[in-house]
Amino acid sequence: MNDIPFHTTRMGQRYYERTLPALVREITRLADLVERLIDQKDQRDEKTGRTSE
Repeated sequence: MNDIPFHTTRMGQRYYERTLPALVREITRLADLVERLIDQKDQRDEKTGRTSE
């Protein structure tokens, strides 16, 4: 087994400095888009008189 901590390796540094922040940005972006879709659906439902059940 390797005793070198992951965060001290080049791959670990790249993961924590680039990959992980990019993942967080994309998850945030997806959450924002889902929220917009829900808002659009709610507005459309209000116009047509539908209820969300």
